[in-house]
Amino acid sequence: MKIAIASDGNKVSAHFGHCEGFSMYEVEKNKVLNNEFVPNPGHRPGFLPMFLKDNKVDLIISGGMGGSAQELFVNNGIDVIVGAEGSCEDVINAYIKGELKSTDAFCEEHNH
Repeated sequence: MKIAIASDGNKVSAHFGHCEGFSMYEVEKNKVLNNEFVPNPGHRPGFLPMFLKDNKVDLIISGGMGGSAQELFVNNGIDVIVGAEGSCEDVINAYIKGELKSTDAFCEEHNH
């Protein structure tokens, strides 16, 4: 499974579209096999869901995300968890332990 966390530095970004990039984790059998940072190629409507799909991402984790983006991810077979906060390492570990739950909140403000 490939998981992308919208990140600013080593922290989960408040809004995925304006993040510095994506901390990508390969997870298998509840263990991180490897991770890498992929810079955000730019925020354009509808682009990032396809960009992450092309990068074979199965799950996107972010602090906040608009409703249209969440729908695009789901329509492209990518699960969405929003409302995450803290360090990317803590968030990926919480996900692996089954402790990370989505708030399903929609982000409508773009001035993060």
